[in-house]
Amino acid sequence: MHAPARGAATLHDVAREAGVSLATASRVLNGSTRKVAESYRERVEAAAEKLGYTANLSAQATARGASAIVALLVADIADPYFGQIASGVARGADEAGLVVTIAITERDPQREVKLVRALRGQRPRGLILAASRVDGPDAAGLQSEIESFQAMGGRVVALGPVGAGIRSVTVDNRGGSEALGEQVAALGYRDAVIVGADEGIRTSDDRIAGFTAGFAAGGGTVQDVRRGGFTRDAGYDIAQQILADGVSPGTLIFGISDVVAIGVMSAIRDAGRSVGSDLAVAGFDDIATGRDIRPGLTTVRVPLEDLGYRALHAALEPEWDASEPPLALDVVVRGSTPPRG
Repeated sequence: MHAPARGAATLHDVAREAGVSLATASRVLNGSTRKVAESYRERVEAAAEKLGYTANLSAQATARGASAIVALLVADIADPYFGQIASGVARGADEAGLVVTIAITERDPQREVKLVRALRGQRPRGLILAASRVDGPDAAGLQSEIESFQAMGGRVVALGPVGAGIRSVTVDNRGGSEALGEQVAALGYRDAVIVGADEGIRTSDDRIAGFTAGFAAGGGTVQDVRRGGFTRDAGYDIAQQILADGVSPGTLIFGISDVVAIGVMSAIRDAGRSVGSDLAVAGFDDIATGRDIRPGLTTVRVPLEDLGYRALHAALEPEWDASEPPLALDVVVRGSTPPRG
């Protein structure tokens, strides 16, 4: 005969097993700031492990008004850009004894609105909006959902400039891409094509504007701006169109992210042309893949893990310096943009 099924272990069970009071067991397992003697802590943790006890996060959230969760919204978890940001958020959350919940917006503004509404039910301590901001009617409803979240005591942080009342951790997308434009112009490039995302996506628009200004200041001309998305496949497809239309040797193609630029490089090779000696390519972000491919990808280095780590602290700290400058960016020149004579 099978033993009768037993319900999940409770906090009372753990306290009894460890031989401590319920209050002591709660302080150890529910994240209390009150100190507990190390010998008691070890006994409680050993008992919890033996019994398979798991804290009831929903009950904790109800009791405290907030759970031990930080919610992170990203556009695409398969994109290394967001993966590195998530790594920084997770590092900071681990230090604070919190758990990170990740939701994926798929770069759909209305999906983002629905996710923020759904996440309110978890009562996370903070909400980090890492997906690119979209201007215009497509983002309708997001501000009111954020205000409702804040009214419950949660703190919202966005990566990039946002409206009043929301903390932001910013990357100087325009300044970084302007510096890149100036640098590649100094290498001798005079003609460029930009592969960007749809108009109205702030990150893309800022990088396009910055590169155009910097390249022009160095004596270059942006011949065309093609728009698609932030994915590798978008970069590949747009580059195929550019190649089919005819593009002269010595032209530089700027992808508004490294992922896009890597798609551009693949299309160039598949067309029987070479990256660097024939068509130059540059990106933005400095993801690890861009360092490993050959030739290496010229880009703007963004300290993505530090960005996520800073965003986590902005979501938790009672006081936050809104005037803190954006994280420093560096232009990194590699073999995809060799100097031109």
